[in-house]
Amino acid sequence: VDIQTRLFKFVTRSNWVLFFLVSILGLAIFPPDYARGIICGGLLATVNFHLLSRTLRKALTPPHLSSHNVVLAKYYVRFVLSGIIIFCLIKSHFVHPVGLIIGLSVVVVSILAATACEIKKMFFKEAI
Repeated sequence: VDIQTRLFKFVTRSNWVLFFLVSILGLAIFPPDYARGIICGGLLATVNFHLLSRTLRKALTPPHLSSHNVVLAKYYVRFVLSGIIIFCLIKSHFVHPVGLIIGLSVVVVSILAATACEIKKMFFKEAI
């Protein structure tokens, strides 16, 4: 299995695992508005990651190659909708901004974990 496929599978799975772990911890430890922020932010980031991967997969898989303008348009529409959702969540005081930031960081943490695992594999493979 090539490195790109392995990284993608790791990030995809760890997004959901981290989302559920952080959500459960948020519900157990933090006040309700923090927990809602963690859950909404994690869900928003994870769903956006999956939609982006689906858009790119469809755009780059022959025979239906899409124009880069279509990919960028979908990206910006998703970006603006995410901004509107975040604005509405904070403006209505449904979530706490710090909890939302923690939730939005789920994808970043899973990408960093995937990178760390691959770097570790590379160094230990060379040592053998």
